[in-house]
Amino acid sequence: MQKEVALTPEGQARLEQELIHLETVRRREVGERIKEAKEFGDISENSEYDDAKNEQAWVESRIIEVNQILAHATIIQSPKRKDKVTLGSKVELRDVETSEIHSYQLVGSAEADPVHDKISNESPVGQAVIGHKKGDIVRVTTPRGSVIEYEVVSISS
Repeated sequence: MQKEVALTPEGQARLEQELIHLETVRRREVGERIKEAKEFGDISENSEYDDAKNEQAWVESRIIEVNQILAHATIIQSPKRKDKVTLGSKVELRDVETSEIHSYQLVGSAEADPVHDKISNESPVGQAVIGHKKGDIVRVTTPRGSVIEYEVVSISS
C-alpha cells in the first residue's frame, strides 16, 4: 500500500520536469555511455560499462520513484487561512533561548529540502508547529533528545 504524499503545486511541477528530463535526456545520455563503453571491447573488466550500467539503474529507479510519488500525490493548495500553521504554510519561528529567527515552508516529505527552508510535516519541527497559531510557544524534541522552544512569529501562504 503506497503512502499518500503531499505536494505543493510548485513541488508537483518540479517533479514533472525532473521526470521529463530523466525520460528524455538522461536515458539517452546513459544509453550513449553504455554504447560507447561496449565499443571498448571486453565488458567483463570495463569500469566505464559498469559505471554506465549503475547510472542506468539509478535513472530507471528514480523514474519509477517519481512516477509513484506523482501517482499518489495530494496537491496542497496555498492555505486560505493564515491564523493557523497548516501544510503549505510559510512560518517564522523565533528560538526562545537565542532569539534567532528561522523561516520555513511546511511541505510534504517528498518535497522537503531543508537547505531551501522547506521542512517536512513529518520532521520534528513540522510536527510541533502544525496546528499552532501566531504567538504560540512550541516545544521541539530534537533527534538527539534536547528540547528547543520556538515562538510562532508569523504565518503566511
